[in-house]
Amino acid sequence: MLLYIKNMVCDRCVTTIRPQLESLGFTVKEIILGRAEITPEPNEEQLQLIAATLKIPGFELINKETDKITEVIKNIVIDMVHHSDLSQLKTSYSDLIANHLNKDYTYLSRIFSNSQGMTIERFIIEQKVEKIKELLQYGELNLNEISYQMGYSSSAHLSTQFKSITGLTPSQFKSSGRDKRKAIDKI
Repeated sequence: MLLYIKNMVCDRCVTTIRPQLESLGFTVKEIILGRAEITPEPNEEQLQLIAATLKIPGFELINKETDKITEVIKNIVIDMVHHSDLSQLKTSYSDLIANHLNKDYTYLSRIFSNSQGMTIERFIIEQKVEKIKELLQYGELNLNEISYQMGYSSSAHLSTQFKSITGLTPSQFKSSGRDKRKAIDKI
């Protein structure tokens, strides 16, 4: 059975969930961001136990189809923004998401907006800004290098989007010395 799990956004989440499912007597066939495939198929009582067990560390089983789609979209974006070199991205996010889910992007966008109260595009920008904050705090790359790595056409475009989300320019953020980052699953 395929379980869809909310707030499962990183490899640590995967390593947290696997032993919990196994401790309940299930074999985990595959586990990736946002979902886990387990055997044997749980009955309703076992599903409730799984839900209760996953809730303790902050995860949630997803039952509605639209919520599953939304969670898959979020995980695609998070994986791309936080775990890929966006300068190598050869396709648009909309094509990437639509192809991954085998569904029309307009349909997916409407589901996401209704569920999250923001567009997919806004979610992508907010995730990119959080990654930019992380890169700025590390201090290993200059703004042009960050701009290139994050797939922006210029550092001016990056700065405009950054300021529209944070109210600060990247240099103001960096010089403020305060950690104003959000957890990626809280966006």
